[in-house]
Amino acid sequence: MKFSELDGRRIALWGLGRETRAFRAELERRLPGARITAVIDDATPAEEIRAAIAAADVLVRSPGVSIYKPLIQEAGTPVTTPTALWMAERGGHHVIGVTGTKGKSTTATITAHLLGQLTATELAGNIGRPVIELLDAPLDTWVVCELSSYQIADMTVGPEVAVLTSLSREHTDWHGSEERYRADKLRLFDLPGVRAAVRPLGDRGGWPLVVAPEQVPLRGRHNAENVTTAVAAIRAAGFEPPRLPDALAGLVALPHRLQTVHTDARGVEWVDDSISTTPESAMAALEAFTDRPVVLIAGGSEREQDYRELGARLAARTASTHLVLLADTGARLGEAAAAHGFAQDRMSTAGDMREATRRAAEWIAPGGVVLLSPAAPSFNRYANFEERGDHFAALALRP
Repeated sequence: MKFSELDGRRIALWGLGRETRAFRAELERRLPGARITAVIDDATPAEEIRAAIAAADVLVRSPGVSIYKPLIQEAGTPVTTPTALWMAERGGHHVIGVTGTKGKSTTATITAHLLGQLTATELAGNIGRPVIELLDAPLDTWVVCELSSYQIADMTVGPEVAVLTSLSREHTDWHGSEERYRADKLRLFDLPGVRAAVRPLGDRGGWPLVVAPEQVPLRGRHNAENVTTAVAAIRAAGFEPPRLPDALAGLVALPHRLQTVHTDARGVEWVDDSISTTPESAMAALEAFTDRPVVLIAGGSEREQDYRELGARLAARTASTHLVLLADTGARLGEAAAAHGFAQDRMSTAGDMREATRRAAEWIAPGGVVLLSPAAPSFNRYANFEERGDHFAALALRP
């Protein structure tokens, strides 16, 4: 279904997040014949939800609303998202769609940064700007669109160039299982409209780096891998990338992604990597500080992640390393690290972020790094990873 096909339709909205709010504004501005007949949230009684969906011609959901909810599965009403409506309207033309468990925001940003030096380019999607706001974007403009698995799961038209950055266990609560999460991610490559697929990383191994990690303005080998993926995407779109590494000038870390938020009088660097919700992302963060003392603050809401490899990596580090563990998953990470020989006297638990930063400040050596890379979601204590990172940043100034 295209956005323009909603004119004259009765529409039920489930969720009023950033994307659906932008959709509502575009609908009111462009399609006066369309009518929103219900706005649903998770507090709406089930019978009211059923009635609202049944009375509508189409259900437009916020990406965070799982298509696997029984109330959606049992409904006969078509279900879509604002992103899917926009993609169908454009036919995927001149769109680079970037997805992955981790690295998609940074890869999309790098792709747009480089491609923008060659042709008219817009960056939108899950990264922040709702892509529905680009209904007027000219067809000769390239749109780099970050796509989550939530958006891909019921998308019907794909981007011209589909890109995968990585693939590991995540979001099993939304998808119902790891297998379905992976399938929903990978269905992007089978959608109509996809002309080229870029899968250099993730579950299929890597490509040789196009720049050395030290030539990238962003920390860590994983960001050199993100540059490699971005270059592959640009070539798949039919362009020769601009000269590297010069064209990377001006790139800065996205908020909450290995972002230095404070350097104190002892030369201790406080680094916010609150985006880290998986063991794999925490391992990548640690790799960026191989030769420096680190206090890692980790732990968050339970999503049944496997912490054994992260525990082994922590135990194998040669630089001074300490662990401050937060509920709910911190205890499991501590057990995994101890099982590989990480000393018990170099780890402790903390009741909250304030206590964690105080403990980190006591332990960290001058010139070291206090790293928040939780390897778990934030929902047991915070509304989202941004709120968690902002709290850490505030405490870093006064631990």
